[in-house]
Amino acid sequence: MTSLPKEQSKRRLGLVIDLDICVGCHACAVNCKEWNSSGYHAPMTDKDPYGHDPLGVWFNRIHTFEETTEAGQRTVHFPKSCLHCEDAPCVTVCPTGASYKRSEDGIVLVDESKCIGCKLCSWACPYGAREFDDDAGVMKKCTLCVDRIYNENLDNETRLPACVSTCPASARHFGDFSDPNSNVSKLVKERGGYDLMPEMECSPTNKYLPPRPRRDEKAADGSPPQRLEEANPEGGFLGWIDDLLSD
Repeated sequence: MTSLPKEQSKRRLGLVIDLDICVGCHACAVNCKEWNSSGYHAPMTDKDPYGHDPLGVWFNRIHTFEETTEAGQRTVHFPKSCLHCEDAPCVTVCPTGASYKRSEDGIVLVDESKCIGCKLCSWACPYGAREFDDDAGVMKKCTLCVDRIYNENLDNETRLPACVSTCPASARHFGDFSDPNSNVSKLVKERGGYDLMPEMECSPTNKYLPPRPRRDEKAADGSPPQRLEEANPEGGFLGWIDDLLSD
């Protein structure tokens, strides 16, 4: 089996996703697909893309949920991709070393030349973030656009993951979590960014920012707006989204 780096990565590159302003437009998923179709994991196979049951390889998928509380209803769009976990179970179950975690920046990648398509990594990932390419017979996944963020031929402003650079609502942010002064570290601290399904003890690098209460939200008795955590004290927004993803 494959081992994780013995020492914590000097840099921890990852994403912060703001669920308060994500509009579910799928621009991140589409631009991810476009960039990576000719990049690190190319090609990204599609099966009957214009048919009734389109299938294929997508590194970023958007789930949409309706939540009802005493404060009212709201729609939450939930983008999900590889979370580049510190304790990545997809790496430690890999029998060939194809799945590995980089020591220099914490990014989890797949070496397709070593992958035998056994799918153990997809079974081990609690977030369902692995993608199997039927044509190539190998596993593929989000790379944080490693071939883009380190490309010195690009301007600094362009050296961002494709999903971040294309988001029209600026709901996605990229940076180094090991730096307390980075944009992502500050966002997590200011907005209460959290780990997805912390009970799995994977220590995901990517964080989510919870939705804010809406100004026009009122409970049935006319009381002030409530946060989702207050309206659902048994688990709040965190527990609610975890329950939906684990069903």
